[in-house]
Amino acid sequence: MNIEQLKKKIRNIPDFPKKGIVFRDVTTLIKDPRAFKAVIDHLHERYKDCSIDAIVGVESRGFIFGGVLADRLGVGFIPARKPGKLPAETVSESYDLEYGQATLEIHKDAITSGTNVLIIDDLLATGGTLEATCKLVERLGGKVTEIWVLMELAFLKGRDKISRYPFFSLIQYDSE
Repeated sequence: MNIEQLKKKIRNIPDFPKKGIVFRDVTTLIKDPRAFKAVIDHLHERYKDCSIDAIVGVESRGFIFGGVLADRLGVGFIPARKPGKLPAETVSESYDLEYGQATLEIHKDAITSGTNVLIIDDLLATGGTLEATCKLVERLGGKVTEIWVLMELAFLKGRDKISRYPFFSLIQYDSE
């Protein structure tokens, strides 16, 4: 399945979560077994020979892609979650979204010094979520080897916030 075919599997929902925003819904892609497998196969092919110790998946759709890839690569999976969802001691980082503000947390003992981490999320919009995730990884002594997202809203210029990290997006949108 090529990139254009995958892009067609993503549903566009206008005015969600607020007027003027087009929400890119990946649930239509992941419910299609061929499309989902194509994305996971891409991820595996891209990272199978890389030195990755762990994958950090960003809540919540980063869990879907990151968890499956962690299993295929035989590495650990670390969830970056909203506050109050992780039971042990955490570190947290707040950030701005295109439609509000949020905070992410990771367990304090999830990453040790020198851990090579691949960060996975479904979307890069303004870059706040991924920048916060990178800060959490680095605060715990990890090294961000790359950030991978399924979709990038390139017109929002989120890459600017994460420009110091290697980055890859499978699908790009140049306009709302």
